[in-house]
Amino acid sequence: MPGTRAMLAGGAVLAAALGVGLAVYGTGRTGGNSGPCAGAAPAIARLAPFARGAVAALEAVETPRPAPELTFKGPDGGDTTLSALRGRLLLVNLWATWCGPCKAEMPALDRLQAEMGGPDFAVVAINVDTRNLDKPPQWLRDNGIARLAYYADPGGRVLPAIQKDTGSQGLPTTMLIDAKGCTLGVMKGPAEWSGPDAKRLVGAALGRD
Repeated sequence: MPGTRAMLAGGAVLAAALGVGLAVYGTGRTGGNSGPCAGAAPAIARLAPFARGAVAALEAVETPRPAPELTFKGPDGGDTTLSALRGRLLLVNLWATWCGPCKAEMPALDRLQAEMGGPDFAVVAINVDTRNLDKPPQWLRDNGIARLAYYADPGGRVLPAIQKDTGSQGLPTTMLIDAKGCTLGVMKGPAEWSGPDAKRLVGAALGRD
């Protein structure tokens, strides 16, 4: 019957349209899972349950993304980049001598580096002072911070880049970045980085849980 044929034809058109819509939606989801940081998803899933206790404020990212491109001064005083440090899990911490909570957590970061630093993990503490540039390294020496390599950003480029990427407006800010340069999690504020909770978190990100 003409009416039946019309209904069937309309149904076929609707089904085709829905099929196209689903295909497009599926492609979009797949595309999101096949980006440069898609391989970081298992590490994020591992560490998320360990963001508790002293490191409960760490926010595991929902979608793995490349860490921002950062240029700063290395221990030799020359320019280096975050990309140049790839190859191991990094705990990138921004600190300043005018930031009380930053200075309070530096000994813990130093102990974490001493206890867990090695070929697969490093603490990268970047000082963001832009004045009195001899003060930060002197402060580290005066306070017995000896295991952390000295990284600095006297040009003031790193802090705004991290603020834009993480939405963190204060210090300290800490990012957990995998060996391929993908952000796994962000901590806005201080933490007890040498305690058992932090060590379990780092171990989980390394796949040692």
